[in-house]
Amino acid sequence: MRRYLNLTVVIFLVSVLSVAKQNPGAEKPAANAAGKAAVSAPATNLPSEQTVDGFMRQTFGYDPQVSWKITSIRPAPVPGLVEVLVTLASPQGQQISRFYVTADGEHAVVGDIIPFGATPFAPARKLLDKGITGPGRGPKDAPVTIVEFGDLQCPACKAAQPAIEGLAKAEPNARFVFQNYPLEMHNWAAKGAAYADCVGGASPDMFWQFIAKTYEQQADITTENADQKLAAIAEATGAKGADIAACAAMPATKARVDASIALGKAVDVSGTPTLFINGRKIGNVSQIPADVLKQLVEFAGKQGK
Repeated sequence: MRRYLNLTVVIFLVSVLSVAKQNPGAEKPAANAAGKAAVSAPATNLPSEQTVDGFMRQTFGYDPQVSWKITSIRPAPVPGLVEVLVTLASPQGQQISRFYVTADGEHAVVGDIIPFGATPFAPARKLLDKGITGPGRGPKDAPVTIVEFGDLQCPACKAAQPAIEGLAKAEPNARFVFQNYPLEMHNWAAKGAAYADCVGGASPDMFWQFIAKTYEQQADITTENADQKLAAIAEATGAKGADIAACAAMPATKARVDASIALGKAVDVSGTPTLFINGRKIGNVSQIPADVLKQLVEFAGKQGK
């Protein structure tokens, strides 16, 4: 994400976070460009949407260029904590931020809850091994499986793609699998995922070309021209654009994309791109040096099945 929004998030991270218990009693600002929030149903010990909005106002209200959307308020994987996902937006872009509210409703904790134990990545790996259905490349019996959850409208996914392609070339004995994970904040991402699913079903080789070409044209695709652009990109890969467009509109295709999203949520994907190297979750892919990514893959391979 661009520097401006990163700075905003850094301010958020280093602030002394305290969630007020009182209800601010105000509606969400009209300038909250992301729209009405979709939150979990009210439940005991969950802070209200108004309380979270009041917290966001106090934290970011000094900057009129920053708006937000409360994506979810739900129990965290750890008992006693509530997980809150918020999409922050500025003229420079959007970013998902996550924080946790303590049981007393008076404090928030910023950071990730990560798996712990002698084999901390085994649960996620097990879920992925059973659930991945996306197009793959590399040996099916590879000792390392790298799963990418991506969104074709996501600028960060486009930025990370050279690093992922570089890793694929550097590790030909690893298996790479792409899982669709279109974010709700992106207005044509779901359609892009449907087209990608259909191209992948037609030919895995054409799929990787489709991904690359869609990223190349990402800035030119809009909600209004998405069908035309995506069908043309599919045609350029060797697929029949009209057939792919018809496939993309089918309920069965949406069901497959929804299943991919559900798998991502099951392994705690909240933003894109997210990689899993034999179950080890990796974010900020484009910011990780190529030699470090290579070390992670080779280390995973030495751990065995």
